[in-house]
Amino acid sequence: MSNKFKITDLLPLPNSSVKIPRLGFGVYRSPATQTKQSVLKALETGYRHIDTAQFYANEKEVGDAIHESGLPRSEIFVTTKILAPAGSPEATYEKIIESVNKIGGKDGYVDLFLIHSSSSGSSGRKELWQALEKLLEEGRTKSIGVSNFGVKHIEEMKEYAKVWPPHVNQIELHPWSQQRVIEKYCKKHGIIVEAYSPIVRNYKANDPTLVEIAKKYKKSTQQVLIRYALQKGWVPLPKTDNSERIVSNADVFDFNITDEDISVLDGLDQGSAGAIVEAVENE
Repeated sequence: MSNKFKITDLLPLPNSSVKIPRLGFGVYRSPATQTKQSVLKALETGYRHIDTAQFYANEKEVGDAIHESGLPRSEIFVTTKILAPAGSPEATYEKIIESVNKIGGKDGYVDLFLIHSSSSGSSGRKELWQALEKLLEEGRTKSIGVSNFGVKHIEEMKEYAKVWPPHVNQIELHPWSQQRVIEKYCKKHGIIVEAYSPIVRNYKANDPTLVEIAKKYKKSTQQVLIRYALQKGWVPLPKTDNSERIVSNADVFDFNITDEDISVLDGLDQGSAGAIVEAVENE
């Protein structure tokens, strides 16, 4: 199977004219003092997709880096997320607008805004989604989606959503946590699947199977895991503040993992037990 991917590749979002870059750069746990430097390095390396969140407390620094990069805003895809509703539809909407202003300024926008978690209950999820739909209508975001949502959460949205399916579902994905039920469901409905923690925060860097495959391709274990995510059709969001690793994590477009080795990596799946952050609830 030939997988001739490029860092400049874009994937279409469902029922939308918006396209998302195939590789992203995450800034979870990047200290505010470090974030701008890391994002500038990522943009210099060729990443065009930056993933932040209110919870990360570094949205402003992401916005500063985008502004200082000198790149046209239209060439950069930026995502942020809201974790929980703020008590009323109006307050929730205001909280969302604050993020957009931090990243893009008073007249700016974000490319994708996600509900960060399914944990606020069905009424909370509804309030969050309706606030995001309003943001989309007003053009302050180009697309909207969810994160850590299982099948039941996305199905439930049909009752109230004007925009369905969500454009994106961002979930934990790597060989040890493949979340096959929700992954298959998203692909069936055209929902783009984003993979957070694709390199498992390096917890598996010494896994013998992974190490063996990395040796075979003369690549780092991180590069193999990012390439694996790409070949699975996911949009991986590797995160690092190490400038050399920012570069090497993007150097994954000159090799192809064979179907046989993909199967070996598939065989590492541990179901929900393999998740280091969260396995979604589907039923």
